[in-house]
Amino acid sequence: MSSRRNRARQSGSSRITDEQINDLVSKLQSVLPEARIRRNDRASAAKVLQETCNYIRSLHREVDDLSERLSKLLEESSSDQAAIIRSLLM
Repeated sequence: MSSRRNRARQSGSSRITDEQINDLVSKLQSVLPEARIRRNDRASAAKVLQETCNYIRSLHREVDDLSERLSKLLEESSSDQAAIIRSLLM
């Protein structure tokens, strides 16, 4: 039974408080673009998390698009130009 008590103590001390959650949600909201959620609006944590996920997905799509465009550019460039671009990326 002592191991059960130890685990309960450990999990209790590592729990995140409501205040900490609110602070983290507020920080997330502050890094989202203005158009996603207005800073002065008090959005629910669920809405902030959903918008954060949507924003991350859009960033992934943008990175994929830019990678594809860069690949095409490297294919179309002369070997000297491609070498310069590759050296800048490294």
